[in-house]
Amino acid sequence: MPRSGRTAELAARPLLAGEAAAPALVLEAPLSLWGGLDPHTGRVSDHHHPQVGATVTGQILVMPAGRGSSSSSSVLAEAVRLGTAPLAILLAEPDEILVLGALVAEELYGRTCPILVLPRAPGGAIATGDLVDVSAAGTVTVAAGTARAGDPAP
Repeated sequence: MPRSGRTAELAARPLLAGEAAAPALVLEAPLSLWGGLDPHTGRVSDHHHPQVGATVTGQILVMPAGRGSSSSSSVLAEAVRLGTAPLAILLAEPDEILVLGALVAEELYGRTCPILVLPRAPGGAIATGDLVDVSAAGTVTVAAGTARAGDPAP
């Protein structure tokens, strides 16, 4: 992963193309948005998740995968509507349920939450706080950052 001011470029596969730039919030475990994300606050609300209390709002959310429940699509669409959704979602595995929620939000509210699948990178290419820029073509540029993305509020 990029450190000491270095940058890296990753060629991701867009499932829903779009552009976004923000600090990364990297989740250690998959998250079901249904019961796991409060769409009103943008906070991870699953008490069993290692990053419960982290805020996805205004972040580039990076996680291994979604964790089921077809209702996660409606939670993502509602978070997009309320302005509490992540600016983009980067996954290690494709997730059709999240793509559906992002497509519905784009159609109903005219707001895009890009979703991309990252290439496999040894040791992980993105850390929480890294600055991430997502292009519509699927290029993900990562710059080592000092932001404390997604930290729970005191």
